[in-house]
Amino acid sequence: MRIALFTETFLPKVDGIVTRLRHTVEQLQRHGHQVLVICPAGAPREYHGAQIYGLSAFPLPLYPELKIAVPRPAIRARLEQFRPDLIHVVNPAVLGLAGIYYAKMLNLPLVASYHTHLPQYLQHYGLGALEGFLWELLKAMHNQAQLNLCTSTAMVAELRDRGIERLDLWQRGVDTEMFHPSLTSAKMRQRLSQGHPDRPLLLYVGRVSPEKEIEQIKPVLNAVPGARLAIVGDGPHREALQKHFRGTPTHFVGYLRGMELASAYASADAFVFPSRTETLGLVLLEAMAAGCPVVAANSGGIPDIVTDGVNGYLFDPQDRQGAIAATQRLLAARAERDSLRAEARREAERWGWSAATAQLEEFYRGAIATSLSVAA
Repeated sequence: MRIALFTETFLPKVDGIVTRLRHTVEQLQRHGHQVLVICPAGAPREYHGAQIYGLSAFPLPLYPELKIAVPRPAIRARLEQFRPDLIHVVNPAVLGLAGIYYAKMLNLPLVASYHTHLPQYLQHYGLGALEGFLWELLKAMHNQAQLNLCTSTAMVAELRDRGIERLDLWQRGVDTEMFHPSLTSAKMRQRLSQGHPDRPLLLYVGRVSPEKEIEQIKPVLNAVPGARLAIVGDGPHREALQKHFRGTPTHFVGYLRGMELASAYASADAFVFPSRTETLGLVLLEAMAAGCPVVAANSGGIPDIVTDGVNGYLFDPQDRQGAIAATQRLLAARAERDSLRAEARREAERWGWSAATAQLEEFYRGAIATSLSVAA
């Protein structure tokens, strides 16, 4: 198959969506397909054999790391040159509109996928009044597609309730070769804890932005005697968080990649994740693959991954003491820690990228077959 992938975000940005797309493109190319990625400028011209078509973009005012690419007529010429069998729009917002338009203009099957819970994000940026309007826009865009994919059962249910049609679940994926418990490192633990490797080490990995609710980790940190916190990642909320955590043993590490990131997961005592807006939470799977026990909000797509008391601990995000109690429970369960780590790893091993991409290929074939039957 020849697949044209429209995405609002791609390399060099670092986040869960880009991670999923990188692995998906790599696997599709490996399976003999041809991929054209249409995205904001900044990415290399090719990635694992896939063609990259970058469009000039401007930073989003509320989130400068996110670049907005404006569609232009030159996209059509590039598509006609590539001759795709199908268009896949990822998180359609601005550039994704071009993917939807050209799918209609060129009579191509259209698949859309939902990865970021944008309506909930609005509340964290003071724009909650626009939530209903945004849902209507999302419904109008997604309902143009032959198939809409979500990354958790919770998101399938919510989008169905919001009037989005033709939904299915695109299974999660994680690199279980790179993220592995064997990468635990005294040197990395020394680095993350800023020279206190014998203290309980809490870890957060992800975007440093308001919707992640990282502030909620501070009461947890204060409640665990001697605990240290390492925040890995970056984003528009970093300066505000540095003020919020001032006077606490918190280390803002910045971005880690590759084996360094894998080692960070494997070297921590607990991965604390308070976000309530996750459609999946890829970083949770990465932590679990590395054998790091998880403490996470019982919300969104997270319960699809974390089974409370088996491979991590869940807490009620409405309970102010919930994250504290769950973290204390985890750190106190010394006899159960090895079992938690093993079960976390076992869960992650079920979800390799090859299987997730094989499922996506079947979705693509189904969308093409549906399009052909309608045309006939």
